[in-house]
Amino acid sequence: MKKTKHFFSFYFFALVFLGQIFSTTGSKNVTVPGDIMIGGLFPIHESVEMTPGEDGRETWTCDRFSNARLVQSLIMVHAVEEVNKRHELGNLTLGLLILDSCGDVTTALNQIPYFMKRNLDGPDRSSPPVLAVVGEYYSEISISVTRQLNLEYIPQISYGSTAGILSDKIRFPSFMRTVPEDDHQARVIMEIVEKNQWTWVGVVITDSDAGRYARDRLQHYAKDKDICFAFISVLPEVLSDSELEDSINATIEDITKNEKVKVIVSFAKTDHMMYLFDNLLKDPRGREKVWVASDNWSESPNVLGNWTLSDVGIIFGTTLKSGKTNNFEQYLSNLDVNPDHNKNNPFLYDFLKNQQQGQKASSSHVELGAIEALKQMIYPHAVFSVELAVRAIAQAVADLCVNRDCKTKRLKPLELREALKRATFHMDGQNYAFNERGDLNSGYEVILWRNQSTSVDVRYIVATYDIENKTIFMNSIKKVYNKDSFSSQRNVTSRCSDTCKVGYVKKSSDHQPVCCYECNPCPEDSFSNTTDSTQCHECNNVTHYSAEGSHNCTPKKPVFLKWNDEYHIVLLTVTALGALLTLIVGIIFLARWNTPVVRASVGPICILLLLSLLSTFVSVILFGGKPNHWQCQARQVLFGLSFTLCVSCIMVKSFKIILAFEFDPNTKRILKKLYQPYIIIAVCLSGQVIICAVWLALKPPKPQLEPMKDKKMRLHFCNETFFPAFGAMLGYIGVLAFICLGVAFKGRNLPHSYNDARFITFSMLIYFISWIIFGPVYVNVEGKYHPAVEMVVILLSAYGILFCQFLTKCYIILFKQEANTESAFRQEIRNYSLGDNLNSSSGNLVSSSFSSEGIQNPAVDVELPMSNPLSSDPLNSSMGSGLSSVSSSPVSNSQFSKLQNDHSSNKRQLRKYLSLQTQYHSDSQ
Repeated sequence: MKKTKHFFSFYFFALVFLGQIFSTTGSKNVTVPGDIMIGGLFPIHESVEMTPGEDGRETWTCDRFSNARLVQSLIMVHAVEEVNKRHELGNLTLGLLILDSCGDVTTALNQIPYFMKRNLDGPDRSSPPVLAVVGEYYSEISISVTRQLNLEYIPQISYGSTAGILSDKIRFPSFMRTVPEDDHQARVIMEIVEKNQWTWVGVVITDSDAGRYARDRLQHYAKDKDICFAFISVLPEVLSDSELEDSINATIEDITKNEKVKVIVSFAKTDHMMYLFDNLLKDPRGREKVWVASDNWSESPNVLGNWTLSDVGIIFGTTLKSGKTNNFEQYLSNLDVNPDHNKNNPFLYDFLKNQQQGQKASSSHVELGAIEALKQMIYPHAVFSVELAVRAIAQAVADLCVNRDCKTKRLKPLELREALKRATFHMDGQNYAFNERGDLNSGYEVILWRNQSTSVDVRYIVATYDIENKTIFMNSIKKVYNKDSFSSQRNVTSRCSDTCKVGYVKKSSDHQPVCCYECNPCPEDSFSNTTDSTQCHECNNVTHYSAEGSHNCTPKKPVFLKWNDEYHIVLLTVTALGALLTLIVGIIFLARWNTPVVRASVGPICILLLLSLLSTFVSVILFGGKPNHWQCQARQVLFGLSFTLCVSCIMVKSFKIILAFEFDPNTKRILKKLYQPYIIIAVCLSGQVIICAVWLALKPPKPQLEPMKDKKMRLHFCNETFFPAFGAMLGYIGVLAFICLGVAFKGRNLPHSYNDARFITFSMLIYFISWIIFGPVYVNVEGKYHPAVEMVVILLSAYGILFCQFLTKCYIILFKQEANTESAFRQEIRNYSLGDNLNSSSGNLVSSSFSSEGIQNPAVDVELPMSNPLSSDPLNSSMGSGLSSVSSSPVSNSQFSKLQNDHSSNKRQLRKYLSLQTQYHSDSQ
């Protein structure tokens, strides 16, 4: 039990918290203090409108003020006042807390904590708890509200929720109502339809539990009476639903296209019908129908709007049992219409204020107008149902407080709920009690709308229905029907069957044989192109589709990464920028071709690397647009070859750095003979050429069409077909990149002047990370953006190489020209050859050309000249004979001796230095 209480407390905290997040503006209430508090929940506003608040939170504003619902709340106020005035509870008084549900489930749930927090305040609360709630009118709201109220065992007595599901006491133990469930109403409606021999009818419902239940019960009784439904149109329950207009239009289409359907049964709301009539009656085919209205709108003449009853046709309606309205009308007549005197009732205050502002005449006219406006909204069945709910609560309280002092020992909601089940209460000389399902089967009345001189009479009773005996007592509908001005509709027939149009198929129903056949639309991906077709033809679902009720198959729209797609435009822009930067770098290198940085970077190989990068950027372009054979084959091949060439050039540069600094002279001489950069590049590239050639020869990539979830479209993409070859192509590049990474990593400890190995390492790491992520993303992404994944990865790899290999070199060439000199270059070589100790002992050795600003020279990645610079060896030729003009700084004998004695571990660097000095002097001579 403790865990349950903790859960309930948390649950209500969550409700209150959500209520703060999705706050409803104008959370007004009517509060009347009393010893026994009862709540009221009325849809005084019929809908809500969402507006963004200043703090970013969504605010739900109640909209569409309903005079009729205001009157129903006043019925409850009047009923409570009558109980207190007559002292029916002795020294106890009833109090009120009325809230506005705004006709919305979410808003209603946000209001419920105001009822329940009184029961959570603890034993020292200053105000009594709410013991019962009268309302809500709409079934879908009551279904949600009663679940929450049941957490505190608070009974709910509805005056209008008729959904059958609410009679299930296992799921809704705290729900009761003073109206019968919709099962009885469906039976009454089918009785009316049967007695008039209407066998071909339409149905309009709302997409709610109550609407679906009404549909099921109508179908149940129609089956036994050989009545067929031509269509069942479903409208969104919420008026603010974005699909409401489309649903209204679809319903209009159902009504107008079924010309032989002259009778329509409607379980929609008042506002739904107002919207429906306003649009339907513009089409002559939608006029002069017979409408059988449920109690939702059967007494709401405002659904006609600017149209007349003659335009609509005939309207029968089922209403709940009526009550006497004399006392309540007198209560309204005595109502103080001064808005300032009704501030305790903010809903009435708003109504009177609007009436006051709308009137320009004297105060007496204002009073008369407000009172008459309220009286016109009196529904006799609402008077009966609301007053009966208050009577039931008052009787249950009286039964509980006969032998106890309810002022000192307060009642609990659970006690009141159980007392309501046992209570017998009285009104208008009759006794009433809830049955075991919590229902009060008071019966139905059948009304017929009639034209009057200035208005429409919606309360002309033509039949009554006895629920206990399941019998309808007719007051000669035929006589009334012929008597009034319905001559054009005197012989209304609504029977099957009609010619099935193209797109429809005849389908005989075993359950309804009298209806002959129905015209059912062909399902999706099928069609019929002849009238009265007996079967639907299937479409080729790979290349074509058809909507429901189609007369032909429509080719599916191909979907691919279009050129004007915003994501594709971004990728193309990035690609163009990369290509432009590559060209700019190439121009800078060609313009400064004879500078040490360019020559030290092995100029020809750098140009080859830039060309391969440019080709890689070009290959990205081939991944977009509508796929075709040459594009599908060219894009992977071009990428594979260009990026292989790119990685091969970087690998050759990596080998060169290691050869320059990491081996002894003997090993270096051997490796230099094997080091043929252009041959190595050609061999690496030829491996990829073989892979691509085998791929194109066996199973080349090809364009392909594939169905999508949206049946109107199909994906146009390049199918790689032979994924082992695709994997081999990427894997081959990966192997070369791994070798390049390993070689570059070996040279990570070189002096800052020769740290190109570090940038190679960075570029290869970017490549590996990009392509490792590419795998799972490429497999899981579907649709037209599938090729964009590979485009992004290619761009990341290309940009990584472009920035890491060339950005700092260009920076030195353009902005650090003092470092791009032969003297600075030679000084870096000497510094590395002598080591840090020699640098500290030699006063005439210059520090790194970048030490002053902390900028390294990654461009100088050439091997130390160990032999004749005029040699054709590519390792030495990069410097050229131009270096001979630069003389070295001398080193004294004492410095040299100290270096020999104190730093024997640097003999190798010393030998390099000596050979460098000899070489420099020979060059100078």
